[in-house]
Formats: sequence, C-alpha cells, structure tokens
Amino acid sequence: MEKIIRAIIYLLPLIFAFGFLVPVIAQGMAALGWTPPFGLTVFTFALIIGGGWGLFAQIKGRWI
Repeated sequence: MEKIIRAIIYLLPLIFAFGFLVPVIAQGMAALGWTPPFGLTVFTFALIIGGGWGLFAQIKGRWI
C-alpha cells in the first residue's frame, strides 16, 4: 500500500495536468471560440499544452 501511495504522489503533477489542466484549457478555448493551430482539435491541443506543462513540472519539480 505504501508503494502505491508513493507512486501516486510521485506522479501527482501529471495526474493534475491530465485531470484538471487539460479539460480547463479545452473548455476555455471552446468557450472563447479559439481554434488551435495546424488543424488540431481543441482537445488534442489541450493535451499537448497541458501534458507538456505537467511533464515539465514532473521533471523540474516546479510549475514555473
């Protein structure tokens, strides 16, 4: 049980990014009527931005 909790805590930046940031980015873009570049869908663009930001936080240990 302790190993599972440690794994969850270790992956918390990615869990937050995919569970919170990606939907917020996608819904924000849809609400504002923005279209993503390169013909991507709104959700794909949100996955790239939110996932990249979460990966950065995972590697660096900080969000900014």
